[in-house]
Amino acid sequence: MTDLLFFVICFLVLALTLLIRFIKGPSVVDRAVCADCMDILSDMALVLFALHSGRSVYLDVALVTAILGFIGSTLVAKYLEGKL
Repeated sequence: MTDLLFFVICFLVLALTLLIRFIKGPSVVDRAVCADCMDILSDMALVLFALHSGRSVYLDVALVTAILGFIGSTLVAKYLEGKL
């Protein structure tokens, strides 16, 4: 249980840091990278929760959100590059 609490505190600190960067980001590219990092962080939280709870449905959800996050990041990058 203490390992889970340690990971929760670490994830909250990282999420708060990413949220501040998302709000204060000096450019759109910084915000896009921050949104991608938030997606990765939420996927890692789902994987750790799946390991802790012993339910594999959270792994499926993490996989789907990771794929959608990759597609979204690719589309944002193409849009910012001007090719979309």
